[in-house]
Amino acid sequence: MNPSAPAAEVHQAVKCQLAAEVLRCCGTLRTQVAGGSMLPAIWPGDTLVIERAVSDEIAEGDIVWFRHGDRFVVHRVVNKTHLCGRITIQTQGDSTLRLDSPILANEVLGKVAFLVRNEKCVAPRRTLLLPERAAATLIRRSHFAARVLMKVHQLQQCSRNSSSHDHVVSVRADFA
Repeated sequence: MNPSAPAAEVHQAVKCQLAAEVLRCCGTLRTQVAGGSMLPAIWPGDTLVIERAVSDEIAEGDIVWFRHGDRFVVHRVVNKTHLCGRITIQTQGDSTLRLDSPILANEVLGKVAFLVRNEKCVAPRRTLLLPERAAATLIRRSHFAARVLMKVHQLQQCSRNSSSHDHVVSVRADFA
């Protein structure tokens, strides 16, 4: 048994509690994406700006942020139902095969207001465009395709970062 595993779990739980508290107190939270379950709408490395949201503000197609155990999940709302005075929300990652377990609306901590990618703010759409739907379907059905897309994205990011650094260096050299 790994003795550091409980410490890592406690560390993750504390991070989750702190992030949820920041959103509750301040109304807005910025977090960087690590996973690929929302490809192609949201990529690893994107920064999400999440705003506090109440159930009346959540609609099908919104991308919501909620806690699942000791981790956070950012997935799209695929169904919202009112049953016996309770509002239940069904979510799913754009590139995942299975629906998430239903959650109560009050378990949603916030929704994605916009994301920052390549230093540009992008508002999330409630529906994917046709090419994005095709890519999501391909990713759902092929782990190989998902890995290839992730590698291409990673290479593009490295290329952008190195070219932007080159630009900054040349500008600094001009002023020296």
